Amino acid sequence: MSLALQNRSVTGPIAIVSAMSAELAALRGALTSTWPIQLGPAQEAWRGHLDGHPVVLAEAGIGKVAMAAVATVLITQMEPAIIVFSGVAGGLDPDLEIGDMVIAERLVQHDAGIREPGGIAVYQAGHLPFLNPVQRLGFETDGALLDAVMERLAGLDLEEVGGRRPRIVSGTILTGDVFINDASERARLHAELGGVAVEMEGGALAQIAELFGVRHLVIRALSDLSGEGAPSPEVFAEFVEQVSANGARVVRHLLPILS
Repeated sequence: MSLALQNRSVTGPIAIVSAMSAELAALRGALTSTWPIQLGPAQEAWRGHLDGHPVVLAEAGIGKVAMAAVATVLITQMEPAIIVFSGVAGGLDPDLEIGDMVIAERLVQHDAGIREPGGIAVYQAGHLPFLNPVQRLGFETDGALLDAVMERLAGLDLEEVGGRRPRIVSGTILTGDVFINDASERARLHAELGGVAVEMEGGALAQIAELFGVRHLVIRALSDLSGEGAPSPEVFAEFVEQVSANGARVVRHLLPILS
């Protein structure tokens, strides 16, 4: 256990972060006793209560740098008990459909590593095998937390998406500063890295949270299939608000075990 984790209070609010306003809208709409707070020169967040639980909501912006910056400020200023990401992702696992929910077991930054003639040899973010080698890949969700989350979500009914009831699964989520709109890349990322979903912020959140000794949880609703079947930007635009609302439902259902 890190010194940061030993010394950190676990009585702070639940920090909930999204990249975009559409992902955060349903949670902001449910926030009570709320007031804005300033995280930085141009970054606003909101404190309040969700279903009686003290929370702070923040919109980070898109990508790993934006997420790392906001997560750092949230953790240092708010001292949250846990930091949760709620948002959308592209599906990689062919067994999953638009609307399905993925809870991260592990987060891997798929664009971090060594560029070689055959492509990127993915390696642990912040490390190089010839400089500071490490025997791990990715940032794991705390096992006890993940078990409690999946038990709590068992049997939770979500709103239908595309005429079907979404599934809730756990698995490896990949993060990179690239929006995937390529069916061949989708297949490669699933086959080579075992990713079930791909997005642009979760791995950075996990890296920062681990650095500061704070528990993290990443929740993603599939808004598209990463270029499979139809262009992802078009599909994303059609489903982002609907699946984000289901993501908010999952977050609110989990609040009693997160605080």
